[in-house]
Amino acid sequence: MTKFSATKFAMAAAVLLCCGAGAHAADRGEQGELARVVDETIRPLMKEHGVPGMAIAVTVRGKKYIFNYGLASRESGQKVTDETMFEIGSISKTFTATLASYAAARGDLALSDPAGKYLPALAGTRFDDISLLDLGTYTAGGLPLQFPDSVTDQESMIDYYRDWRPTYAAGTHRLYSNPSIGLFGYLAAKSMGEPFADLMEKSIFPAFGLTSTFIAVPQDRADDYAYGYSKAGKPIRVTRGVLDSEAYGVKTTAADLIRFVEANIDGTGLDERIRRAIAATHTGYFEVGAMTQGLGWEMYPYPTKLDDLLGGNSSRMALEPHKVSKLVPPAAPQENVWINKTGSTNGFGAYVAFVPAERIGVVMLANRNYPIPARVKAAYQILSTLESDPGSADAR
Repeated sequence: MTKFSATKFAMAAAVLLCCGAGAHAADRGEQGELARVVDETIRPLMKEHGVPGMAIAVTVRGKKYIFNYGLASRESGQKVTDETMFEIGSISKTFTATLASYAAARGDLALSDPAGKYLPALAGTRFDDISLLDLGTYTAGGLPLQFPDSVTDQESMIDYYRDWRPTYAAGTHRLYSNPSIGLFGYLAAKSMGEPFADLMEKSIFPAFGLTSTFIAVPQDRADDYAYGYSKAGKPIRVTRGVLDSEAYGVKTTAADLIRFVEANIDGTGLDERIRRAIAATHTGYFEVGAMTQGLGWEMYPYPTKLDDLLGGNSSRMALEPHKVSKLVPPAAPQENVWINKTGSTNGFGAYVAFVPAERIGVVMLANRNYPIPARVKAAYQILSTLESDPGSADAR
């Protein structure tokens, strides 16, 4: 894979920036190196998988670029723009983890607290032996990927948790689970004394300067909300469900999400408690193969092998239980890591990856749920071209 140097990238960036909206350089036929790489990666992907529209955001050592492709709505012909909002599915979990870590930084909770401490209805259940950290890292003991169909409201949710029996001891096995991290976010909000969605939209999103990121898209931004497309090609959007806001409910733009990524790379200027929250989400708590589980985020040693990323983001990793190695003490946040998260709803597919040591990152948002391996390979191709030359003066 061709790698272009920092000098070449600076020249390409100048080409993009002088055109006013580097975001649109690819569509305008600019020959800048970054535009070429993104274009050659994304256009074939969209064609192969029938993706109507995508927004790609790239950050390179403090500069960000946005590339828009295709349609936000096939029916209306509306194009994807910088203002187009996509469902990001489980990437929402990184925001949920940030909220819970922020609550810890404020002293509202401790990750070691038993889950039942913040929900009296769970007192005297198996959750007395399950910590908030266990919930946030999918190691509570075998909570499933989704709630059963019988869980339709808060009352049936509480009944489900009260009756649930773990398959494994807490902290020994990882099984990716919306009811697990969803409860994590729900209890974090309980500890702070406000509804989860209010805390996200009034505290967390503004703390990062995110102005186009929502749990519930407001009416005056409804026209910016893309339609997703089902496997049958029908327009679709996410439906409400129990703990949906906590597990997969965020809608955002590529511009906002890359801003969040940049804050995760370098939080200088942010509130001290937000910086501590970010550090907590990057802390390593368990290892599963090459992947280290943080809070929301998943991490791999850098330089990173593509096969490790494909394995860590595989269906097997998402659907099957895996024995974990607990890190005692937890591993402090690292710079030389590839940090990532996938996200999907029935009509949308997203992927985020960044490398703090290189100060590079990519956001890929699409209004179709296309295969995760294709997302990982595309991001890997884009980021691999942005790596610093050995010894480059602006390598950090």
